[in-house]
Amino acid sequence: MLWSRTPGFVDDRGEVLRTKAFNHLALADSRLAPYGAASLQGLKALGLLDTLQPRFVTAANNTQAYQFVASGNAELGFVALSQVYKGGRIAEGSGWIVPQALYQPIRQDAVMLARGKGKPAVEAFLQYLRGDKAREIIQSYGYTL
Repeated sequence: MLWSRTPGFVDDRGEVLRTKAFNHLALADSRLAPYGAASLQGLKALGLLDTLQPRFVTAANNTQAYQFVASGNAELGFVALSQVYKGGRIAEGSGWIVPQALYQPIRQDAVMLARGKGKPAVEAFLQYLRGDKAREIIQSYGYTL
């Protein structure tokens, strides 16, 4: 998601990226974070990568990119939808959900480590994640299944 803590700053098509209304665009380091790689893919697909690169504020990870925008140190940033999306809407500020066609899907997986095998709590948790209640919660934060 392209997000700003300022209400009304980001339009529903991300056209703010084509303006000079901002100086800093936060994104996670693409070498370390899947969200950073997706951000670059999206900007490239929009034909804006080279133009906006001088405005990049590269964060170590997605949480730090969110903090740059939440603190006001960057006017805009690419963050995980789940960081700002609550109950089916943006909880604060304004944002644009970047169309998934512009970047490769970011996989979110749950795995059982070898040392967890046979442990009832681990197996129960994984079973819960496969259930309807967990799926509903996951979707409420903007994730697709």
